[in-house]
Amino acid sequence: MSWWDKVLRQGAPEGFSGKLDAQENVLATAEVTGGGHVLATSHGLWLPDEDGARRIGWHLISKATWGNGSLVVIEAVEDGHAGAAVLLSDLPARRYKLAKPGKVPQVVQERVTGSIKTRHRQEFPGGGAWFVQRKVAGRDGFVLQVRPDPGTDRDSVAAVAEKVAAAVEQAREKRAAN
Repeated sequence: MSWWDKVLRQGAPEGFSGKLDAQENVLATAEVTGGGHVLATSHGLWLPDEDGARRIGWHLISKATWGNGSLVVIEAVEDGHAGAAVLLSDLPARRYKLAKPGKVPQVVQERVTGSIKTRHRQEFPGGGAWFVQRKVAGRDGFVLQVRPDPGTDRDSVAAVAEKVAAAVEQAREKRAAN
């Protein structure tokens, strides 16, 4: 790797195959047992996959836990909209065994928790849903995310989510006007 590549990668380890954004700073790294790296950056969490490495934005990590030498990550995917609200579904948990975790567990916990402005649990027919306002790295403001439990009536959730998103937007506009 050339000196210029090292400067542009801003601390990415040798052999990292991802492409960091120009303003993306590496906060912590750890080698994954069996190959690849976990990178915690200002924009998200880079994880090894079949194609090398991919980043998950902090706002799309539903849960991350550390224990027994492994980082377990549950990623959310956007699978619909209800007005300005984004509907999410969780993917299966993925486990990454880290030989020397360093600051990765701490940084992941701080970034995931720090992206949350508010959270509220609402019960619905067949289950419930979490309504969470989260900061998206690199953007101003917050996004309203709604994560229904499996089996929850998504139409009921979407109807409420649309109303909540409208109320949140009205409150933002009112604060901006004052």
